[in-house]
Amino acid sequence: MWRKPCCVYLSFSNERLVFLTPTFGLSKFFKKLHTKKRRRRNVVESAKQPLQSLKLASHEVLERAQEKGRLKCAKCGGSRMFFCYTCCSPVGVSPQDVPRVKLPVKIDIIKHPNETDGKSTAIHAKILAPDDVNIYTYPCIPEYDKDKVVLVFPGPKAVTVQNMIQSLTERAQDPCEPKRKRFRGATLSDCPTHEEGEGAEQRGKEGGEGVECKALPLQKVVFIDSTWNQTNKISTDERLQDLLQVELKTRKTCFWRHQKGKPDTYLATIEAIYYFLKDFHELCLDRVYSGEYDNILFFYSYLHTVINKAKTAAGKK
Repeated sequence: MWRKPCCVYLSFSNERLVFLTPTFGLSKFFKKLHTKKRRRRNVVESAKQPLQSLKLASHEVLERAQEKGRLKCAKCGGSRMFFCYTCCSPVGVSPQDVPRVKLPVKIDIIKHPNETDGKSTAIHAKILAPDDVNIYTYPCIPEYDKDKVVLVFPGPKAVTVQNMIQSLTERAQDPCEPKRKRFRGATLSDCPTHEEGEGAEQRGKEGGEGVECKALPLQKVVFIDSTWNQTNKISTDERLQDLLQVELKTRKTCFWRHQKGKPDTYLATIEAIYYFLKDFHELCLDRVYSGEYDNILFFYSYLHTVINKAKTAAGKK
């Protein structure tokens, strides 16, 4: 028997929705509404826990190392947990249990001399990607080819990762671009670097192409490792002035030592490295990102979890 449809009015998000079929139409509506709410909840949860969706190697080895407590580094004898930030080597963890990440481009990190090694996240990158990462302590800075190297640092002239390759290409083709000045000061041979293994770059050698970006002009990416209040000395150094600046404008930090007075888009060094690599993979290499560089946050994500749990237990969060 045919039944005359009736109108059902529902108020949702300040809009009046009309359904003429209360039997199956209304059930579809509630199902769709439930799906939308679940998606919103997932988005909120992922925003609260930004590191939860990473494809990481198992943290069981770090959990066991934490149970052992601090141990002496076999190389320098320093008391360390998880890794030695002086020797850039694992402590209490077998090197075979620590993931190795192959990067698509070489990375240099210029570390401020006053930056505390034990608080620096730059060391994570050197341990996890030893073949592709070098760390120099300022004022030691290698000589860079401005047409093949970029500096990841915010500024009025900074470009996005999406526009980076085009900007590099235009700079290389522009005859009016100023030539890089020679710096008279400490030579690279005087510079101590964090290097290890046969795969580490020769000291002072420029570039070396990433595996996946041979057709692109970019050969190396420079990051500054320092508190934000101390970055000016390095960022304004004349040896970095000619480099194209790249800014990660849409990313937000989840670092547990947030610096007062600074926006949440000011990232920890290891966060900046990760987000740059991810954007570079998607926007420059034009490939679907499937977690290729997630393990660069192997230590960072574990420490983030441990520290936030401790803060919660102490009632500070």
